[in-house]
Amino acid sequence: QVQLVESGGGLVQAGGPLRLSCAAFGRTFSSYARAWFRQLPGKEREFVAAIRRSGTTVYADSVKGRFTVSRDNAKNTLYLQMNSLKPEDTAVYYCAADPSLEVLIKVPRNYGSWGQGTQVTVSS
Repeated sequence: QVQLVESGGGLVQAGGPLRLSCAAFGRTFSSYARAWFRQLPGKEREFVAAIRRSGTTVYADSVKGRFTVSRDNAKNTLYLQMNSLKPEDTAVYYCAADPSLEVLIKVPRNYGSWGQGTQVTVSS
C-alpha cells in the first residue's frame, strides 16, 4: 500500500484560505482514486472532495465552489485548496487513496490507504 502524509493544517480566520497537501510514498499513485475526508470528534468521517482514477473531480455540496482538489503527479502529491473557510469547516482532514476504486468514491471504507490527518481550525 502507498503511505500518505498530510500537511498544511492550522488555525485560520473565517474567510481565509488554507492549502492542504498529501504526499504519497512507496508507490506512484497517479492512477489511484484519491480523496479528502474530514472528521469531528465523535462524528463519522465525512467526504469532502475526490479525484477519480479518470481525473475527474467530485465535491461535497458543502464545499463546492470554495474548495479545489488537485494533483501533481510529478511530485506524487494531492492538494486541497480551501478558500472562504467557515467555522463549520473545522475538523481533522484526512487524505485517502485506492488503486482500484471506481464507484462509491464518497464512502470511506472503500479506500485502502489513509494518512494520519491534519487539524484545520477556523476561528470566527
